[in-house]
Amino acid sequence: MAAISNSVQPSRFRVLKKGSRPSGKELGPVVYWMFRDQRVSDNWALIHAFEQANMSNVPVAVAFNLFDQFLGAKARHLGFMLRGLRQVHHVLEETLQIPFFLFRGKAEDTIPNFVREYGASLLVTDFSPLREVLKCKEEICKRVDDSVTVHEVDAHNIVPTWVSSEKLEYGARTIRSKITKRLPQYLIDFPTLQPPIRKWAATTQVTDWDGIIAEVLREGAEVPELRWCEPGEKAGMEVLMGSKNGFLTKRLKSYSTDRNNPLKPGGLSGLSPYLHFGQISAQRCALEARSVRKLYPQAVDAFLEELIVRRELADNFCFYQPHYDSLQGAWEWARKTLLDHACDKREHLYTRDQLEKAQTADPLWNASQLEMVYYGKMHGFMRMYWAKKILEWTKGPEEALEISIYLNNKYEIDGRDPNGYVGCMWSICGIHDQGWKERPVFGKIRYMNYAGCKRKFDVDGYISYVKRLVGDIKKRKAQDLLLSDKAKQICS
Repeated sequence: MAAISNSVQPSRFRVLKKGSRPSGKELGPVVYWMFRDQRVSDNWALIHAFEQANMSNVPVAVAFNLFDQFLGAKARHLGFMLRGLRQVHHVLEETLQIPFFLFRGKAEDTIPNFVREYGASLLVTDFSPLREVLKCKEEICKRVDDSVTVHEVDAHNIVPTWVSSEKLEYGARTIRSKITKRLPQYLIDFPTLQPPIRKWAATTQVTDWDGIIAEVLREGAEVPELRWCEPGEKAGMEVLMGSKNGFLTKRLKSYSTDRNNPLKPGGLSGLSPYLHFGQISAQRCALEARSVRKLYPQAVDAFLEELIVRRELADNFCFYQPHYDSLQGAWEWARKTLLDHACDKREHLYTRDQLEKAQTADPLWNASQLEMVYYGKMHGFMRMYWAKKILEWTKGPEEALEISIYLNNKYEIDGRDPNGYVGCMWSICGIHDQGWKERPVFGKIRYMNYAGCKRKFDVDGYISYVKRLVGDIKKRKAQDLLLSDKAKQICS
């Protein structure tokens, strides 16, 4: 085990394409196409790229392709991501002397061109189960020269998705033991990052971060940036274990009791934006949580269940179920019951525009929608109620799923993610759940209502909390506009 901990386990990466090295030709550099795991520390993909480069005595470069408006991303998402990447760029070049290249356009064009231009022999990339990324990688493998090998590294999950299971799992109960028995092998500390022995001697790139960030903020201004979460690796670690208000240092104790109470947002870890953009490693979070388990065993166990089992179950679903965002991806029992009740009479029918503007007769639902639109992060318990009411208020399950995914991807800071797709599919299509008592509209899909929420938490208190939250955000925005207008007047 000690030997394994000093390098990347072979099972953590898979070969997407095996290159054929021409005889007598020197190996070219290693290129790491960073995508899902946007960090320097605790990054198995970067570690793998460095190890492979040192084995072949070749240099390394890191490339990132900016997908403009990827799956509906706006200023909220792209601003957070780019500010984090600017920090990655600085650490790579200033601390490790590794060049960072930022491209814009289609990755299936930019990445093969870059690999070809510098004669790279190995392309290392992150793992993602999403269709768009899988198709993109398939095309990249076709476009790079036959001499280029392509490795995909799962640095996002603790147990690589293809290792934890070789099939689509029915639910947490079927995958939990498979993951748990692998943890002694995979939940290990990271090796010290050893920079490549051979330095990059070719040309590098000057990136106008301020200009690019300003542009994406302007183009995606419909969904503005958030103030409550500072982007980047350092900020992510501060949220995890900072001395002032870190999750593990200050808030862990109440996690198991407070995490399902929408009136106690501080009871949540607050890590999802950083995990989503790969600015912090789930494995690092698990290692640090495990180190304090003796203090709060119940809280740590609940946290690790969400961090490991539930997150990796979501990746399993999206990886093995290509229809992860449609009714086709539901189990047969759920699809049948939803279609059987698709024509049931609804008490209310709302359009996507009405739902987006929180114009329903349910003040609790409206509050959850406004929390997502303005705060960028709806409480986890409310996400379930929110999606299930969309099923109840739209013409059928297909429309409900489409609208819920659209809104989740547009406003949630951690949207466009396997967890988001699975959350909508669980609420509307019963994924990773079981059949319940049959009722109108829902069929055998688990039901939630206003009265049930009132029994679990202070509904009126939550509605008031969101009103104050939205009011404060609007007030700050008005002040910012006023200051901006004054600044323009002074400059003119």
